[in-house]
Amino acid sequence: MRELGALGMGCAQIGNLWHAVSDEEAEETIRAAWDAGIRYFDTAPHYGLGLSERRLGRALAAYPRDEYTVSTKVGRVLVPSPETAHERDAANFFDVPADQRRVYDLSRDGVLRSLEASLERLGMDRIDVVFMHDPDEHWESASTTGARTLAGLRDEGVIGGFGAGMNQAEMLADFIDQTDVDIVMCAGRFTLLEQQSANRMLALAHERGVAVVAAAVYNSGLLSRESVPDDASYDYAEASPEILRRARDLDRICREHGVPLPAAALQFALRWPQVVSVVVGMRGAQQAEEAASRMAASLPEELWIALENAGHVTLSPPPAS
Repeated sequence: MRELGALGMGCAQIGNLWHAVSDEEAEETIRAAWDAGIRYFDTAPHYGLGLSERRLGRALAAYPRDEYTVSTKVGRVLVPSPETAHERDAANFFDVPADQRRVYDLSRDGVLRSLEASLERLGMDRIDVVFMHDPDEHWESASTTGARTLAGLRDEGVIGGFGAGMNQAEMLADFIDQTDVDIVMCAGRFTLLEQQSANRMLALAHERGVAVVAAAVYNSGLLSRESVPDDASYDYAEASPEILRRARDLDRICREHGVPLPAAALQFALRWPQVVSVVVGMRGAQQAEEAASRMAASLPEELWIALENAGHVTLSPPPAS
């Protein structure tokens, strides 16, 4: 499987997550990410009903294919929905016409159809990494037909590697334990604000030689700014007073060590050797440049010790149980 690079660009925003961006802004974001040294790009059919994949493919066509890595996802097959084409895809948080609908399908046929469509939208001849997308309610099909089909494609050299991407860690640990995954993407569960639920996943990944991608390390924006606002979100909902209190204490400790909170949030997961990349969403050239700068910042070891002493993090997870 190809090396991903420490920092990856999450491409949900260029699929019009929350609100629309223009084709030009999407291309500028990708170009700025490239210029900042980012070579890993993560997308999915789910993101804007294929819009993210199409925009990413068009922008990356300007660069040599062997110089970057792309991951996309299977599980949600897009099928035409002319009866809802006059509506927006607001229920799924994307500002695009609802002219398609998502059908969850991890059968062999569903996986192959999804990958074929993704390759067409991306305009590429291969995909480096494929994740089964949010199979929380689909363990049986994901762990059988989904995993077997993707393992076969990997063994045939059609894809570089496969795994699952989820907003939870426990089922990702089960995938590592019970299937032949190469990599997992864990969103929001291994961050400065939350680590305990990821312990088993990380320990099993270490034992089995499975790579981990940490996504949503800003916890849906709460840790993305140098000051924590009163109206901050956490896990896509209003942050509770306790979460705000903890985030502000993290900020206080970071300031005492001359470190911006977002830089610590971005680099924390990479302290574990199992974590090979951190993926963050980017909208606009400035966000791409900021993320690269934060990843490149030199952070003192004393910061991590202070965060551990304050009870915010542990610097070595317990073994799997």
